[in-house]
Amino acid sequence: MICMVGCMSARVVPLRMAVGHSNLFSTLRQFMILHFYDNSAPDTGTLSVYRHSAGCGIRMDGIGYSGLTITPYYDSMLVKYTARGSDFPETLARMKRVLQECRIRGVMTNIPFLLNVLTHPEFETGIVTTSFIDDHPELKKISSSRWNFASSRQSDQRKVGRLERSLRYFANLAVNGHPPELGADPTKLSTSHADTTKSILPNVERSASDAVGGMRKILLEEGPEGYAKFVRNNKQLMITDTTWRDAHQSLLATRMRTSDIVRCAPFTNAALSQAFSLEMWGGATFDVAMRFLNECPWERLEKLREQVPDIPFQMLLRGANAVGYTNYPDNVVYEFCKQAHKSGIDIFRVFDSLNYVENMELGIKAAAASGGFVEAAMSYTGDVSDPSRGKYNLEYYLDLAKQLVDLGAHSLAIKDMAGLLTPRAAQMLVGALREQHPDTVIHVHTHDTAGAGVASMLAAAEAGADVVDAAFDAMSGLTSQPSLGALIANVRGTEKDTGMSLSDIGPLNTYWENVRQLYAPFESGQLSGSSDVYVHEIPGGQYTNLLYQSRQLGLTEKWPQIKKKYAEANIILGDIPK
Repeated sequence: MICMVGCMSARVVPLRMAVGHSNLFSTLRQFMILHFYDNSAPDTGTLSVYRHSAGCGIRMDGIGYSGLTITPYYDSMLVKYTARGSDFPETLARMKRVLQECRIRGVMTNIPFLLNVLTHPEFETGIVTTSFIDDHPELKKISSSRWNFASSRQSDQRKVGRLERSLRYFANLAVNGHPPELGADPTKLSTSHADTTKSILPNVERSASDAVGGMRKILLEEGPEGYAKFVRNNKQLMITDTTWRDAHQSLLATRMRTSDIVRCAPFTNAALSQAFSLEMWGGATFDVAMRFLNECPWERLEKLREQVPDIPFQMLLRGANAVGYTNYPDNVVYEFCKQAHKSGIDIFRVFDSLNYVENMELGIKAAAASGGFVEAAMSYTGDVSDPSRGKYNLEYYLDLAKQLVDLGAHSLAIKDMAGLLTPRAAQMLVGALREQHPDTVIHVHTHDTAGAGVASMLAAAEAGADVVDAAFDAMSGLTSQPSLGALIANVRGTEKDTGMSLSDIGPLNTYWENVRQLYAPFESGQLSGSSDVYVHEIPGGQYTNLLYQSRQLGLTEKWPQIKKKYAEANIILGDIPK
């Protein structure tokens, strides 16, 4: 019996197989080639552990060793085991033992799949055909294997890999300290290991049989068009909570871990079930999860979707750039949106930082094709209430809005990334958009850099906005979004009442106060609002990043000059949207 162990991404398929018997011994030759679905590739990495198993009737042929780097450019086979025995069951038992006892760490292998094959009742009879794998697709489901390791901790390659990565990370941390590329301020690191967030939120029990409720129930039953109609007919002011995405992106360099969000997810599902959406994915969260947090952004989305079934999930999509920093082929963007919607995204906020409609068009069409709710966002800059501000006047935004609505957007968003939207400007712009598009949902997003965010959102609501963005109090203000609690309190008892209770969000606010303390090393150091944003127009996330970087470079005393140079560069480049 011959089995070839190789690297894999998630699935492998043996394509040819033959079983033979003789009086003296039994052999099985399995010629396996790797076939990868979803355009993925064999796993790559460095072998951290490479230990062979051996024994009577076992031959090993391999080239691996600890420290070997597996590249995507060559044959990914690591080792070939040959088992011999007096009969087929004995040969089979020896091969199973070999595969279970060998230790290969650092990359995922096809061992679970091979064990699935070897333990299948039909295969154990020794009578199979070349269509065996095609006839039994469950063999490729390595997460539901029918075999057991001596240690249960060894049976799941993902768990083993996660544990090993954690140990190596802590070892490197102990010897070399925090990597500078992480962006943490070492002077703010705490030596306390107490977790002050565990016992804050009460348990929220929900059984698997509970039906989807809240606003998402309406979206799923009525579809995007029906949800848009419901929001327009609703007289209450609806809220999008940005705590899980833009709030920590603006305040904490997007370093929020999935575990800290998952912990409060069930309580959030109950407290914000009347929210328009939770903005929780896209933007910088995708690449930061992989580059700095060593997490999978898709796993974050799917874990949170499982915990929050009642609130629509919203993501930020950069048009043809998706969640990257370059234009991608059309089919890539379409497939990305399709998978995002399948994994849990309900609402796609599509934008382009320069309001380039051709770039947004692809994102809008891809999001619509996925079955999601499409929100087309206009990047706001300048001041529509000041006639002297030039090209970014009321007519500019009305013309842009018409183009986006004509592309099929279910809602229009004003995306004020720098916090420049004053209450007067909000009234003018939202009022004009409402008059021009009476049946279209209007959603307003801002940053509270200058401290006027709550006032601007209230003015927008009075002028006809259906939805505004906010963040939990502990994650609001400064370069983040306006305070959720302040908005709830200011419209309470009026026609615009959000339907949310301060008592319901109180425990969550306390939770985020404690969580934010854990991320103190990633704070920019900004202690107050900055009204000079109306002069330099630096977007919220850029402002905190630039402030932190200037301090790292020893330029703290030159911060005013840096902001002045930013404003000058903006004029040189033609006064572009930020």
